[in-house]
Amino acid sequence: MTPTQILRRLQQNERLPERSRQRLRLRECGLQGLVACLPEGTVSPQLCQGLYKLFLGADCLNLSDLLAVVQLSLQADLSVRLDICRQLFHLIYGQPDVVRLLARQAGWQDVLTRLYVLEAATAGSPPPSSPESPTSPKPAPPKPPTESPAEPSDVFLPSEAPCPDPDGFYHALSPFCTPFDLGLERSSVGSGNTAGGGGSSGTLTPASQPGTPSPLDGPRPFPAAPGRHSSSLSNVLEDGSLPEPTISGDDTSNTSNPQQTSEEELCNLLTNVLFSVTWRGVEGSDEAAWRERGQVFSVLTQLGASATLVRPPDCIKRSLLEMMLESALTDIKEAPVGVLASLTQQALWLLRLLQDFLCAEGHGNQELWSEKLFEGVCSLLDRLGAWPHLANGTADLREMAQIGLRLVLGYILLEDPQLHAQAYVRLHMLLQTAVPARREEACYVLSKLEAALGRVLNTSSLESATDEAGSPLAAAAAAAAAERCSWLVPLVRTLLDRAYEPLGLQWGLPSLPPTNGSPTFFEDFQAFCATPEWRHFIDKQVQPTMSQFEMDTYAKSHDLMSGFWNACYDMLMSSGQRRQWERAQSRRAFQELVLEPAQRRARLEGLRYTAVLKQQATQHSMALLHWGALWRQLASPCGAWALRDTPIPRWKLSSAETYSRMRLKLVPNHHFDPHLEASALRDNLGEVPLTPTEEASLPLAVTKEAKVSTPPELLQEDQLGEDELAELETPMEAAELDEQREKLVLSAECQLVTVVAVVPGLLEVTTQNVYFYDGSTERVETEEGIGYDFRRPLAQLREVHLRRFNLRRSALELFFIDQANYFLNFPCKVGTTPVSSPSQTPRPQPGPIPPHTQVRNQVYSWLLRLRPPSQGYLSSRSPQEMLRASGLTQKWVQREISNFEYLMQLNTIAGRTYNDLSQYPVFPWVLQDYVSPTLDLSNPAVFRDLSKPIGVVNPKHAQLVREKYESFEDPAGTIDKFHYGTHYSNAAGVMHYLIRVEPFTSLHVQLQSGRFDCSDRQFHSVAAAWQARLESPADVKELIPEFFYFPDFLENQNGFDLGCLQLTNEKVGDVVLPPWASSPEDFIQQHRQALESEYVSAHLHEWIDLIFGYKQRGPAAEEALNVFYYCTYEGAVDLDHVTDERERKALEGIISNFGQTPCQLLKEPHPTRLSAEEAAHRLARLDTNSPSIFQHLDELKAFFAEVVSDGVPLVLALVPHRQPHSFITQGSPDLLVTVSASGLLGTHSWLPYDRNISNYFSFSKDPTMGSHKTQRLLSGPWVPGSGVSGQALAVAPDGKLLFSGGHWDGSLRVTALPRGKLLSQLSCHLDVVTCLALDTCGIYLISGSRDTTCMVWRLLHQGGLSVGLAPKPVQVLYGHGAAVSCVAISTELDMAVSGSEDGTVIIHTVRRGQFVAALRPLGATFPGPIFHLALGSEGQIVVQSSAWERPGAQVTYSLHLYSVNGKLRASLPLAEQPTALTVTEDFVLLGTAQCALHILQLNTLLPAAPPLPMKVAIRSVAVTKERSHVLVGLEDGKLIVVVAGQPSEVRSSQFARKLWRSSRRISQVSSGETEYNPTEAR
Repeated sequence: MTPTQILRRLQQNERLPERSRQRLRLRECGLQGLVACLPEGTVSPQLCQGLYKLFLGADCLNLSDLLAVVQLSLQADLSVRLDICRQLFHLIYGQPDVVRLLARQAGWQDVLTRLYVLEAATAGSPPPSSPESPTSPKPAPPKPPTESPAEPSDVFLPSEAPCPDPDGFYHALSPFCTPFDLGLERSSVGSGNTAGGGGSSGTLTPASQPGTPSPLDGPRPFPAAPGRHSSSLSNVLEDGSLPEPTISGDDTSNTSNPQQTSEEELCNLLTNVLFSVTWRGVEGSDEAAWRERGQVFSVLTQLGASATLVRPPDCIKRSLLEMMLESALTDIKEAPVGVLASLTQQALWLLRLLQDFLCAEGHGNQELWSEKLFEGVCSLLDRLGAWPHLANGTADLREMAQIGLRLVLGYILLEDPQLHAQAYVRLHMLLQTAVPARREEACYVLSKLEAALGRVLNTSSLESATDEAGSPLAAAAAAAAAERCSWLVPLVRTLLDRAYEPLGLQWGLPSLPPTNGSPTFFEDFQAFCATPEWRHFIDKQVQPTMSQFEMDTYAKSHDLMSGFWNACYDMLMSSGQRRQWERAQSRRAFQELVLEPAQRRARLEGLRYTAVLKQQATQHSMALLHWGALWRQLASPCGAWALRDTPIPRWKLSSAETYSRMRLKLVPNHHFDPHLEASALRDNLGEVPLTPTEEASLPLAVTKEAKVSTPPELLQEDQLGEDELAELETPMEAAELDEQREKLVLSAECQLVTVVAVVPGLLEVTTQNVYFYDGSTERVETEEGIGYDFRRPLAQLREVHLRRFNLRRSALELFFIDQANYFLNFPCKVGTTPVSSPSQTPRPQPGPIPPHTQVRNQVYSWLLRLRPPSQGYLSSRSPQEMLRASGLTQKWVQREISNFEYLMQLNTIAGRTYNDLSQYPVFPWVLQDYVSPTLDLSNPAVFRDLSKPIGVVNPKHAQLVREKYESFEDPAGTIDKFHYGTHYSNAAGVMHYLIRVEPFTSLHVQLQSGRFDCSDRQFHSVAAAWQARLESPADVKELIPEFFYFPDFLENQNGFDLGCLQLTNEKVGDVVLPPWASSPEDFIQQHRQALESEYVSAHLHEWIDLIFGYKQRGPAAEEALNVFYYCTYEGAVDLDHVTDERERKALEGIISNFGQTPCQLLKEPHPTRLSAEEAAHRLARLDTNSPSIFQHLDELKAFFAEVVSDGVPLVLALVPHRQPHSFITQGSPDLLVTVSASGLLGTHSWLPYDRNISNYFSFSKDPTMGSHKTQRLLSGPWVPGSGVSGQALAVAPDGKLLFSGGHWDGSLRVTALPRGKLLSQLSCHLDVVTCLALDTCGIYLISGSRDTTCMVWRLLHQGGLSVGLAPKPVQVLYGHGAAVSCVAISTELDMAVSGSEDGTVIIHTVRRGQFVAALRPLGATFPGPIFHLALGSEGQIVVQSSAWERPGAQVTYSLHLYSVNGKLRASLPLAEQPTALTVTEDFVLLGTAQCALHILQLNTLLPAAPPLPMKVAIRSVAVTKERSHVLVGLEDGKLIVVVAGQPSEVRSSQFARKLWRSSRRISQVSSGETEYNPTEAR
């Protein structure tokens, strides 16, 4: 179906709204606008047919639309135009009123007449009806008649004759192409004009001489219009042409001939159409109406000169004039008397056109003098009775008679015997009745007849001479001449007889033969014509009078018609311009009403389509990523489709952190790149020094506009404004904080800054959650899923830190209680409003604050206003104040936190982050001995001088650095003096150290332009790295935290080709360790011990002063030789002052790669740390808490607390470590939860320290346990034969919920504490739940079941307290082939570890449930169940396994230690059967069925203290949160508390690291003052 058919169907569809149908009918713009907007291309018949049907289907016919369709068809083939003509013919004769409407349209003459053109107009050719510049060459201007120098001029030019210069005079445009002048006929032979040839003698009338301008000769040719677009629609219409109705009448006789060709049919049809519109459509008979009609002839003349028509234009004009004469006569015959005057005027103008046509174009083409024209003119004049008015009468009738006389005389001069015979008869009749009445008319007629007679007589004399030679042709010519002479002589005789007196023949021609009754007059007159008397009479009497008559009569007519054609031309131009204007208006209306809305919709649809395609591509790529993850899960070693040949695993560093901010974990790198090309490029390039020297490493001098001249001491601290701080004092309304309804608080455009990418996106903060939506075009697979999107509950938000990014104060770093952190940058530009808050409009900030800082501060203030329960440092305003408010310095001084923890916290507060390599945490070089076989930490000589910057740690460099600083001078005044051109912490340095670990390997290759750096410059040896610091003051790189906790970065686990050293040709692989380190783990352990040593503790504050303290900037930094390049300091550069985008980007790149100095936290010297002995004496004086048992393992003692469940094993006894206490209840007892094997629940009071009690703890038994009526039992029943298992129990960290498994129905049940009420019962496992475990932060619970699956559940919180479990698990973990026997979970490390009865341990991720690794502990031939699992604070996995050497043999037990990345560190065979296992700090506590409590070193599994014997088997072991007591549950139901001896015994050497709050003194009677003596008989 074609578009026009669709449009017609839509217009006729009644289901469409009327408003839409009206728009589809194009009433406002019409089809003309549609046609004007069609693109270029071939016009098909179907398009024209369809548009014509749309025209016919309109409610009211719009003739401008019809002309638009006709105009469009001009570009089509002849067949299309023929079909259009048929349609027009049927329309006009079917609806006669159409012609009048059509005649009112501007430019109809040009549009319709151009249908005569034989060839279709091309798309680029000038279109019709355009008055603008012509495309064809201008014809030559008319030449004035030339005069022969030997004879007088025979042309009379009036004074107003046109100037020959085409540029100096405007020539009239006649539609008739023959030049038109006023030549005077000369009949005498002596005049030089022969009767037969002679230029214009005898045949040219005044209205037909070459002096009249024509469209071909004038300097203003008929113009053509500029090019138009043709249609590109070439669809095929099913329906054909309209059937031709049968039309009777003379006017249609030309269209009924079936033998005619297409050209003939087109011409006949179009001529009828043009005649109808011209004669019937144009109303009126005045000059204005005839100007409308005359434009048709003007267009025909122009087309005849510029194109080929289906018929010569003269013939078309003749046909039109013939039809007009016939119709005029018919109208006069049928007209009533009242309209005869207007019809007479109409006939006059018609005769004027006919005279102009025949006397101009008929001069050289006698075929135009048709018989029908002659009969029409004569009949018309006869009907009007105009002949008698030739001499005297009204002006109109006299002019018509004169025109008639001229035309009759013209016909007499024709060669056609039939036509001039009729003219002889008509003239003879006129001479006898009407002509001549005056001398002028008689002279005019006589002159014309004499000229014709002279030619005949001339021809006769020539032919007579030739006849003597006997030529037959001459004889025939002589006979014809004689015949014509026989016609002419009687006419002359009659004229001379009738005008004897007016001609003055009595005195002018005295010798004239008698005209009356003379039988020889014919011969006599022929002889008389040769006499001088006759010639003299003609020349002197007749010719002057005739000339004057022509001047008075026909020259005026010529001038009138010249003005008429000028007016026609002007009107044609005007109508063409008006049509162009109407076309442009219609085009504009169509564009506004149709095209532009359609284009807007098309653009929207295009954008939507593009978005859909983009979304589909994104979804496809995401589906592929999801499928890849699913495939890896299924094809993993423990998956359903496990591969027979497992590929070699490749690893990359995870973003998961421990609570000490250690990034230890490696995760599978599923998109691993071995960088073979980077290795090849390195080897091919050879040794090109890439490590910059101090001078070469300086960035290009920054423009002065970026330099900030503010002195460091005047730099404002990074903090909130006063208005923002005032807003924080206004609490959020209760409705806004409604936890049941989540409400959007703010949204802001931001960037998520990660190690590998800066991800654009959108941050949204609600009353419950923080959302980030990844806005990157291509999603990538991350640890948390596909893309970087995240959603985090506000309740888990722990800290919010103000951050810098590229030295701009534009970023925030969010820390959550599970150690997840996100670095968000807000790159706001001036003039934008990227923050929107539906709750409250942010106040405008003062002018000096940059926009990005304003946005950052607004987000920060909103987060603080929401006041999450776990939010820390709420009153902080800047990093400096945050450090003061945290109390970290005091804790470090008092040795309550370690050196590593303090340095990491200082880095965090000072803006150092793992997420930005240019602000990576910085740690000091602490050792300088990397060559000794052993490391003696008691020897100060092995330590580096921490009071000096790393650049001058070699004393030889100090003088060189000082001299360079003093001699440096920047001529531009932009660069300040500096000691070092490189920085101690930058992105390149971080990649240098971590080159063996992805993603830093890829980042290093990217930094080095796609290749590895030269092997000798890589980090290949610890000793060599230190030596480089000693040898070059330009290499000032400090260490990174990984040197103190992460052994894997020292190994090339991914097998990268790092090249070979040039001197030794040794292949670079793992880092070469110092001799005193036996393994990477040993190096890290000893290095960490060095960091925590007494020497470093005593001098670490000096290094802190250099990096974070008062020696960082100012005079103290200059004196300490600690000034770095100015671009690294905060406030030294303002990137927003750089107007050039490229320069700003380049500067950002320089800053990103060059490094940034941390925020200055202290402006005074840092206090020194207490020595170990001083700290011990201080604690002894305070006596505020119990000592840690792990610092006094040689003085452990066990105390009997209570018989909790007499004779029933105590399977659970623990103190939740995050129990909430208000300010009023500080120092009140904690809750101690116990559960016996029978399900008896006890909630006791526990106070870990009371100065009034000898054993420094108090325990109050739950009073409800004393009576059977008040006892609380966990809901059962339990699995038969096993009772309650301690591994199937878990208590929420806040002590509000107890989770239990082991139920017969396979459910997981939630019990409220301390009431013991069952809250929920979740049945998702298919079998009995065998084990449970909670993470440290209380976010997730993991359950294991006999159905071989594990499920991760999310705890629900309300008001910061645990209230239940989510109804559905977050993850379901698969992979085990037997029942799961034990589980452990670490949310901060994103680890879920499970062991099964077939001896397999599987590691999954928590957030995505992805398989990471499977561990199969080494042991006997037949592995047995994994009975216990525990995770250390640094992700160490402790596995207690069992095995048999052979079936039926005795079971053997072993203890295995794996790193966080699944590497076996140690194994320990056990001689006893383990029954309880727990891990705390650096120790493993193991209870056995053989009644012993073992304490082992976590990192080696070696005994840390002698086993502590018990009377009966141990069923549970737990450590209190202060690490001061161990709670041991026994088989007989007793609770044993293990402490570090009597206070008096340990006070002198007491030293505790207190990480939790101190307890107030409270008076309470202790129920356990009896020491437990295990040596008694059991």
